Amino acid sequence: MKWRELVNIAITALILITVAFLRPMLTFITGSEAPLAAIDGKSMLPTLREGDLVFSYKPKPSEINVGDVVIYRRGSTLIIHRVIAVLNEGNSTCYLVKGDNNPTVDPALPPCKNGIPYLNIEGKVIEVSGYVLKLPYLGYYSLWLNNLVK
Repeated sequence: MKWRELVNIAITALILITVAFLRPMLTFITGSEAPLAAIDGKSMLPTLREGDLVFSYKPKPSEINVGDVVIYRRGSTLIIHRVIAVLNEGNSTCYLVKGDNNPTVDPALPPCKNGIPYLNIEGKVIEVSGYVLKLPYLGYYSLWLNNLVK
């Protein structure tokens, strides 16, 4: 083998190893099970478009405020929507969430009568100066891989 071929193989292996360990590293650093998330659908238009890739971290309940974009789990599905109200129901903090492009709020999940419980919140989407930090189009790769696995 030529030296150039060995270098190409080494670079390819390094990229694959980095990609393989990127998500676990980000999960460890951010505390979020969804440190990177791809937008799939139109519910967050015009803020987020299909194929956008967003970054999140696991906040404390008190760090989630009206106007924040959160990622929450409904069964095995991750949903990315905006918090429109923070509610205290007994011992639970619940978040009323809605897609920017949706006419109604998301259905509640137990133990909340209204909203999404903190236990279902996987992450808070990172914003910089009031703008969601996103990488356009890079989420299509993740969506494509998910469709391959289905």
